[in-house]
Amino acid sequence: MKEYQTITEISGPLVYAEVDEAIGYDEIVEIETAQGETLRGQVLESSEGLVAIQVFEGTSGIDQNASVRFLGETMKMPVTEDLLGRVLDGSGRPIDDGPEIVPEERQDIVGAAINPYSREYPEEFIETGVSAIDGMNTLVRGQKLPIFSSSGQPHSQLAMQIARQASVPEEEEGDDDEDGSEFAVIFGAMGITAEEANEFMEDFERTGALERSVVFMNLADDPAVERTVTPRMVLTTAEYLAFEKDYHVLVILTDMTNYCEALREIGAAREEVPGRRGYPGYMYTDLAQLYERAGRIQGRDGSVTQIPILTMPGDDDTHPIPDLTGYITEGQIYVDPDLNSQGLQPPVNVLPSLSRLMDDGIGEGLTRADHGGVSDQMYAAYAEGEDLRDLVNIVGREALSERDNKYLDFADAFETEFVDQGFDTNRELEETLEIGWDLLSMLPKEELNRVDEEFIEEYYREEDDEREVVEAAD
Repeated sequence: MKEYQTITEISGPLVYAEVDEAIGYDEIVEIETAQGETLRGQVLESSEGLVAIQVFEGTSGIDQNASVRFLGETMKMPVTEDLLGRVLDGSGRPIDDGPEIVPEERQDIVGAAINPYSREYPEEFIETGVSAIDGMNTLVRGQKLPIFSSSGQPHSQLAMQIARQASVPEEEEGDDDEDGSEFAVIFGAMGITAEEANEFMEDFERTGALERSVVFMNLADDPAVERTVTPRMVLTTAEYLAFEKDYHVLVILTDMTNYCEALREIGAAREEVPGRRGYPGYMYTDLAQLYERAGRIQGRDGSVTQIPILTMPGDDDTHPIPDLTGYITEGQIYVDPDLNSQGLQPPVNVLPSLSRLMDDGIGEGLTRADHGGVSDQMYAAYAEGEDLRDLVNIVGREALSERDNKYLDFADAFETEFVDQGFDTNRELEETLEIGWDLLSMLPKEELNRVDEEFIEEYYREEDDEREVVEAAD
C-alpha cells in the first residue's frame, strides 16, 4: 500500500493527487491530515498520473502536506442480521452508543444487477394501513413506489406511518404463506434536519418499530458527498436481509432531492457539462442504479420494496428529479398541499397518484378481501366530483342536478372519511373497503358501472338499510 504526498488541488469536496501507478475507479482512500486526522474518500476519476478523490467527511483541514493512501478495494458495507434495531450514520458507522458491529460479510455497496430473466414479477400485497394507498394505489412486494411531495408538507409523518404500520398480512394471520419470511424496514435519511431526525427516532422508539428496522442517518450538516453513499449502504443491507436471510424488506429513502443536489454539487466541482437545470447528464442512469435494486428473485423467498420520497422544488412535477423518477419507478403517491391546508392527514391526492402494479396485487386469491372494482369506481366518482367543484364556482350549486349534487357530496365525504384517517390510525384492508362501500352507496346504484354486479348485490347499502343501521345505533 503506497502513500503519497502529492495533492495538487482541492476543489469543493474533491481532492486531486498525482500518482505513479494505476488506481481503480471507486477505490477507497484514506487521507491523513497534518493534524493527524484520518478522513475517508473514494476515487471518482482516474487517469494516467492523476486521480480525483471525493472526501466523505469534507475537505476541511486538508492541505498539500496531507498523506494519501489507496487501500486497493472498493467501499463495502459490513452486513449481519444483528443490524436490525441499530442506528448508523450515512456511511454505515454506529451512532446509537451500541456495541461494535461484528459482520458476517462485507459486501460491495454498488451491488450486482438482478438478471432480468431471474426477476420474479411483483404481485403480493403489502398492507400499509393507509387507505389512500391500500385501497387506491396498492403497494406490492418488489415494487418501487415513490412519494412526490413538496417543501413543508407532512411526507415525513407519512413515511413514519408506513414504516410503523407496514406488514405482510398473510404472515400475521399464518394463512397461505409458504415462505414464512419476516418483515423488516430499512430507513435511509439523506440531508434531513436534526429536528426531523429526532422526530423519526422518537417515533421509532415509542412504537417499537426500531426492533425490526435499520436506520441510516445523514443529516443536513453532514457532508453532502456522504449522501451519495448512504442509499447504496441502505440497499446493500436490504439485499443481504432479503436474498440471504429471507426477509421481506421495505426500504424508505428520504429525501432523494437532497441526494440529487449532492450529485449536482460534485458535478460542478468536477466542472462537468451540466444537463437540465444544472443536474448531471447521467442523473437518470444514477437514479436507475438505485431504484432497480428493488425486486424479487426466483428461488429466493425475500424481497426488496422501495418507497423513495422526494420534495419537488416549487411543487413542480416536471422538474428533472420527479420527472426522471417517474420514468424509472412503477407509479407515484402525491402529497397535496391543498389537501394539507384543509387539514387532511395524510393529504394524499389519489387522482394524480398511480400504482402501475396495483391490478397484479389485488383481487381474488391475492388479498384477504377482493376490491371488485371499488377503487376504479371511487376514482371515477371522485374525479367527477372534482370537475363539478370547478363548475360550482361558476354557476353555483343550485344550478346542478340532483345527480351532480350527489357526486359533490361524494367528493367531500371521500376526502373527510376515506383519505383523512390521521397519522396514527392503522386501517386493515377490510375496513378500507367497508368505508369505500359506504361512500359508493351515496350514489345511485345505476351509476356503479365499474363494479361487478355480484359485489353490488352483496355490499351496496340501500337507503332503507342505512336507516335500519342508524336506528339500531340509536
